[in-house]
Amino acid sequence: MAEQSSHLRLSSVDANLQKALNAGHAPGLVGLLARGDDAHVAVLGRMALDGPPMRRDSIFRIASMSKVITAAATMLLVDDGKLKLNEPVDRLLPELANRQVLRNLDGPVDDTVAAKRSITVEDLLTFRLGWGIIFQLPGTYPIQEKISALGIAGFGPPDPTLSLNADQWLQRISTLPLFAQPGEKWIYNIGSLILGVLIARASGQQFGEFLSERIFSPLGMKDTGFYVPEDKLDRLVTAYRQKEGTLEEWDAPRTGGWSRPPAFEQGDGGLVSTVDDYLAFVRMLLNGGANNGRQLLSRDAVKMMTTDHLTPSQRKEGESVLQEGQGWGYGLSVTAKETSSGARVGTIGWSGGFGSRWQSDPVSKLTTVLLTQRMFDTPKPAPIFERFEQDARKVGDFIDR
Repeated sequence: MAEQSSHLRLSSVDANLQKALNAGHAPGLVGLLARGDDAHVAVLGRMALDGPPMRRDSIFRIASMSKVITAAATMLLVDDGKLKLNEPVDRLLPELANRQVLRNLDGPVDDTVAAKRSITVEDLLTFRLGWGIIFQLPGTYPIQEKISALGIAGFGPPDPTLSLNADQWLQRISTLPLFAQPGEKWIYNIGSLILGVLIARASGQQFGEFLSERIFSPLGMKDTGFYVPEDKLDRLVTAYRQKEGTLEEWDAPRTGGWSRPPAFEQGDGGLVSTVDDYLAFVRMLLNGGANNGRQLLSRDAVKMMTTDHLTPSQRKEGESVLQEGQGWGYGLSVTAKETSSGARVGTIGWSGGFGSRWQSDPVSKLTTVLLTQRMFDTPKPAPIFERFEQDARKVGDFIDR
């Protein structure tokens, strides 16, 4: 009887996702609920407005859901002893030594004071290094004009077509003053990009090579990377954004930015993946860093990643990006206070601005992953994501279909 009730609730989950598609949210989606070894996957709609049916192994641009993978890669190097959380990044990133800091964000670009201390590895992981996205309209602050003139990634959506390589990017961003003193404020995004450069230099490998060798291959994440090879492009979904009430295509599979290797492998949001690849990574985290009996990442590293490191004031200042009650660990959000949406304290996860979201409750072991190909209209996820997570919490036990 309980099994029958769960199947009815799963049908309701799928039905509500289909309603969102029927209402025009996106052409298609892949939604997953998992607990332990059990999983339920909904594959609905199409890969493009006029394209073939969606597939379970369809490849999506996961945008900021890349951040936690970048953080995990950093912690592998901490486990290896090649990095320390409290060490200044100056040793491997000398471009970032001797920082100057804007006296006021709205002041002249050259009105600065010396940084009180160096940027540390943990500052990068917690987004408290002093740089990040400014969400005010262009032209609000003088620093925005200088950022625009540099032609660099990191202050907006990921851009795989950027012609700069990692070292060139770091050199350009190093000409900017910090927006806040290291450690003082939570400012979104830039930390993950710098971590990609740091990982490459600490490991002596290309960032993507390190990810493949240390994370993707051990976990069987065969479709995750910074671009989609030619023989897999038929599984890459077309990407859309809303414009004047309709969906406008902004990245096509065979001609778009993810159809070839990028000059700069961007740790903030450059990865593509599938729902099963991403689940493999999440299960490793929920299993304390272990995979198939092998400790891929230390338990201490996972604990640090999944602990909220923000002060109450930092969480408050970050609410334009963080959800209600959320703090920040390393590359992911951590629910610090139960919210009206029903997320339990300790829930971890993050969203991808190109249309994806992941959440895991370490207590109930429930994981949800919802992948769509519609870019977010605002920094906050659309109602389809919260409804999906609320529906999932009502399902109870279920079995793989």
